[in-house]
Amino acid sequence: MNKPLRRIAIFCGLLVLALLVRTNWLQYVEAEELNENDRNRRILIDRYAGERGNIIVDGKPITGSVETDDTDFAFKRTYLDGPMWAPVTGYASQAFGANQIEKLEDGILTGNSDQLFFDRTMAMFTGDKKKGGNVVTTLNGAAQKAAFKGLGKNKGAVAAIEPKTGKILALASTPSYDPTSFAGYSATDEKAWKSLGADKNKPMLNRALREVYPPGSTFKVLTAAAALEHGAVDDIEAPTDTPEPYMLPNTRTPMKNLVSGCENVSLQKALEISCNSVFAQLGDKVGRDKMVETAEKFGFNNTELDIPVRAAGSVYDKEMDRSSNSLSSIGQFNTATTPLQMAMVTAAIANDGKLMKPYMIDQLEAPNLDVIKKTDPQEMSRPLSQKNAQLVQRMMENVVENGSGKGSRIDGVKVGGKTGTAQHGENNSKRPYAWFISYAKTDNGSPVAVAVIVEDSDAERENITGGGLAGPIAKKVMEAVLEK
Repeated sequence: MNKPLRRIAIFCGLLVLALLVRTNWLQYVEAEELNENDRNRRILIDRYAGERGNIIVDGKPITGSVETDDTDFAFKRTYLDGPMWAPVTGYASQAFGANQIEKLEDGILTGNSDQLFFDRTMAMFTGDKKKGGNVVTTLNGAAQKAAFKGLGKNKGAVAAIEPKTGKILALASTPSYDPTSFAGYSATDEKAWKSLGADKNKPMLNRALREVYPPGSTFKVLTAAAALEHGAVDDIEAPTDTPEPYMLPNTRTPMKNLVSGCENVSLQKALEISCNSVFAQLGDKVGRDKMVETAEKFGFNNTELDIPVRAAGSVYDKEMDRSSNSLSSIGQFNTATTPLQMAMVTAAIANDGKLMKPYMIDQLEAPNLDVIKKTDPQEMSRPLSQKNAQLVQRMMENVVENGSGKGSRIDGVKVGGKTGTAQHGENNSKRPYAWFISYAKTDNGSPVAVAVIVEDSDAERENITGGGLAGPIAKKVMEAVLEK
């Protein structure tokens, strides 16, 4: 072979080698990334080639699939009571992708997951069509309905947890949207999608998980827990040595109380009538670092809380000065939290100091209903001792019996709660948020802890209170769980 031909042969050999390397690279290294690429239409067509598995609540599907006349997409996703369940399910759209459970468990719902390899293989031999598996949630249908109906036309959110396990029982957000309205890719679907995106009320925002708010006076239960846990208070019925007025540390600024009778009151009385001065002083006595430590044990400053949908991180500032820490101890300054986080705080207290990791998926099922994965309850932390948790319970139950939480009483059941009215905006100019956190307790422990926020309503500003707006919603949710 002459020299030019040898060079051509070597060059061609290198091209073949490069082609082999590239082919194997695509098949084994980039295959998963390409399969998940939103622009991979083949995968999109395959996703809607068969009936999608369902998301289950109380043993019944809250989703479905309907056959279409489309040449590419044989089936389209449907939703039962879509606006009520959207904060749980998310959406699955032929044109606009998917989110939340619909996206995170897409492999199970489409039947493409490696966990369903055996089912797909058997279907090849039996000639059955490929089917998707099911996602069984922890949600309580009655509690969800009570939360959604209770919020009504108000802007707000509800999160309810089973304290012993961390199971999420309700997750409501209003205003909401119907995922069915844009599940396809027609002009009507596109119009619905654009309309939702342009709505200033943000109906597609999951306020229970993804919005953070100033917690206001509901945060005082956490400050009370920190004060007990770190020795700033030994006796909840003893005077707290709080002056009136109480001056914020290193300032000449008095901490204003919205009620009278706060001078030198006990911790229990301070929580009952919601004395800002007492809790601001306690936050300073505990100190910023210990307050941060307690807040983080309850779940604050955690940016990776997946239930499996990722929740926004709640914030307790690690670097603020003394006066700011005092303000943060009553839920002001830049303290910010999700409704889920405040439900977690309440659940840990109701569960005698043990915080369980919240979760929304109970198990994953194969198309034949075999369980392929089950979630086991997992302890997240111990923010406070059993003794101190029970002391906070006493104080919260006193708020319901004698304080601003009277409207959430339930006959024959012990209820602990705390109201909150969170001011916000420049010079507190915006309409305040109404909060209520609570738990119900029976002889067998606490089956439910709830956090409710009413972000906006038709009520006059002077009538916006946690006990008046948020408390009745929490009561209905607790009653729904108790009745079941």
